[in-house]
Amino acid sequence: MQETNNVEYQRAAPDHLLSDFIKCYWSVHNPDQEEKTFSILPDGHFDLLFRSVNGHIGISLSGLWNQETTSVVPGKSTTFGISFKLPASEYILKESIAGLLNAEKEVPQDFWGLEPADLSDFNGLTEMLNRKIQQRLCKNIDNRKLHLFSTLYATDGAITAEEVSNTILWSNRQISQYFKDQFGISLKSYCTILRYRASFDHLNDKELYPQQNYSDQAHFIREVKKYSGVTPGVLAENENNRFIQLSTLKKE
Repeated sequence: MQETNNVEYQRAAPDHLLSDFIKCYWSVHNPDQEEKTFSILPDGHFDLLFRSVNGHIGISLSGLWNQETTSVVPGKSTTFGISFKLPASEYILKESIAGLLNAEKEVPQDFWGLEPADLSDFNGLTEMLNRKIQQRLCKNIDNRKLHLFSTLYATDGAITAEEVSNTILWSNRQISQYFKDQFGISLKSYCTILRYRASFDHLNDKELYPQQNYSDQAHFIREVKKYSGVTPGVLAENENNRFIQLSTLKKE
């Protein structure tokens, strides 16, 4: 467990059978009465969120984000999240998230049958969800799509659409249409988000020069400001632990 601004943060990897679909499970617990505010940065994943406040659970599904957003953690609350890789939208949740770009929607309260008490046992909850999600996972999976995303994640987005197409033997037109219909974002835009996310490790180590195949320093600064709203220097400084993803970053 990590602690940032007196907010407790936990994170766990999924079962290996779900590693193509889930980045991680995580939780944020605020034991204080006053709410805490953080900035959330685009990271190329989408989340299913279970929020427990005053004994009640609220559930929401977020889409992809391509801009910095503010997250408020209420006092005496726990938020449990599943950070999904993109294939999960089709093969676990079985719906498009194209309409949720920079947004989230409420999910029915009986979704997956969780109770407020479940959120107090992080390890028990992750084990329960591993089982539930494996049961929901589609049996018929297009291996081209898994190959597509394994290629994007392995390269941190530092690959062209043509290279992707040649690697997985799927046409640019088909890939572009798939991204538009399923995620509401272009392949090129998604790759720039992955490349930006890959800079977090370097920025967290106060390294302000690009490592992810940016054309030059000016290009890197523009991309960071586009997705963070601040310069690389401000992001690296992370004053008052404003950017929780950097504060809780673990090298992978």
